[in-house]
Amino acid sequence: MTATIETAAAEGVAGVPVAVDPTAAERRALIGRWAERHGVDAARRLAEAEDLADAVAAEITPDNTTDTYTKSWRVWQRFCAVTELPELKGSRGALVAFVTWMLRESRQNGKGYAPSSASTHLAAAVVGLRQRGATVSGDDQAEARAALEGLAVKLLQAGERRGRGQAVGGDIDGLRAIARACPDTLTGARDKALTLTGFHYASRSQDPAGLLTGDVTLHPCGLVIAVLTGKTKHSVRNAKIRYADDPEICPVRAWTAYRTRLAAEHGPRWTGPSAPAFVGIDQWGHVTGGMGPDSVTRAIKRISTRARVPIAWTGHSLRIGLASVARRNGHDGIAIADQGGWARHSRSMLGYMQRDDGWDDNASAGLA
Repeated sequence: MTATIETAAAEGVAGVPVAVDPTAAERRALIGRWAERHGVDAARRLAEAEDLADAVAAEITPDNTTDTYTKSWRVWQRFCAVTELPELKGSRGALVAFVTWMLRESRQNGKGYAPSSASTHLAAAVVGLRQRGATVSGDDQAEARAALEGLAVKLLQAGERRGRGQAVGGDIDGLRAIARACPDTLTGARDKALTLTGFHYASRSQDPAGLLTGDVTLHPCGLVIAVLTGKTKHSVRNAKIRYADDPEICPVRAWTAYRTRLAAEHGPRWTGPSAPAFVGIDQWGHVTGGMGPDSVTRAIKRISTRARVPIAWTGHSLRIGLASVARRNGHDGIAIADQGGWARHSRSMLGYMQRDDGWDDNASAGLA
């Protein structure tokens, strides 16, 4: 049995494939312990279950999370190349040097990242190190984060403001300007429906990008949109959008007009329940497929710029706008949270509301 266990630990158990990656040694050692305790056959089955668990974890990880890890790992690799530090050593000094480098000189143009971006890259780099078998202690990571926060304060004290800041929120005047500026084309109809519906269910860029035609249902009172919601724990919320009193900015009428025109100009291919709700359209009017989150973000900026709103909107402006405008109109916070898919008493939602409350309910108002 001893020889069998040693073979299992070194090469895998009786033909169980062991992935060739930096954590393979740990997996081999674990399989060896299972073989010693439970026998070779049980160890094989446990190893197969581990492989399945790894595959499921990879499958359910959101694409944007995977993209963030990939981008941040490239930043870490660039740091290691510049400093000639070993790539798989996440020591206290290396992590502190990493955040210092990120704030001072890390970007391709020689300037540093915004502290918020550096924080994201630090967290993702630590995940990447651990995935590759490196040991990163919680204390070392905490010290790097403390260094990052302290250096960020120094930047503020020196008068440096980095990052784009919080997106501007959409408003009713902006919606009217956008509706009037949309051309009488399929692209214009799509732009109008994308903006008006997105505002009324507080969409993020990925929300309309992920919608299928079957997710949007006409109801006598308006629309019901089944939105996949949640950054980590996903669920589907049914956002209800009523007909607006003002036909010019009615999201239901805009959606109906867009879908009618799409069917008339491009046939049934794009109208089935599994077709994308919002399609990409090139400059010649050809449908190119479903819109992705980045294309939605670009579209919202382009649409608002065309309408000459005072500050161009971003992909998050519709989400901010629903919270702030609904609050201004006296809607209950719980109803707003349910419509937009926020957790009740969400800090981000309350922050969006505070933009307006801070003016109307302001301690400095009326003092002079």
